[in-house]
Amino acid sequence: MVFWFPIAMWVLAIFFAGVAFGRTPEPRPPGALAAAFIRYLLLFPVGIQGLWGALGHIGFPAQTAASIGWAPSPFQFEVGVCNLGVGVVGLIAAFHPSWNFRLAISIFTLFFLGGAAWGHVVQMMTAGNFAPGNAGPIFYTDILTPVSLLILLLLTRKHARP
Repeated sequence: MVFWFPIAMWVLAIFFAGVAFGRTPEPRPPGALAAAFIRYLLLFPVGIQGLWGALGHIGFPAQTAASIGWAPSPFQFEVGVCNLGVGVVGLIAAFHPSWNFRLAISIFTLFFLGGAAWGHVVQMMTAGNFAPGNAGPIFYTDILTPVSLLILLLLTRKHARP
């Protein structure tokens, strides 16, 4: 499940963004596709995946650590609580119309997930850790999610609600 979950979240985000865009009445406003994609990236890869990460690190720390190639650690609770915060704020941001609110969670996500991606690289290079939870799809989505959000937000800033 560790391997497939990030992929499933991205597939759901793309699917629902496409459906939402398709249901937008013509003529579609500028940035409508980007706005839909932002909403569903916040809902699935940030919100639900954040809650999933919290559940794993807090509720199933031994299994989660093993999937990442680690030994269980008390720090997993802290990572889990951070994931919980990201997940809850991601869900709120998905339905909150404020561009600034969405920018704030996207910047936080850049640092949190970007830092996690850096940690994955360090583990791959220094420890040869290519476990699915370290070097699998989660590594790529830790980079792709915040970078995509920030690019999409930049594309929509001209049409953002105050």
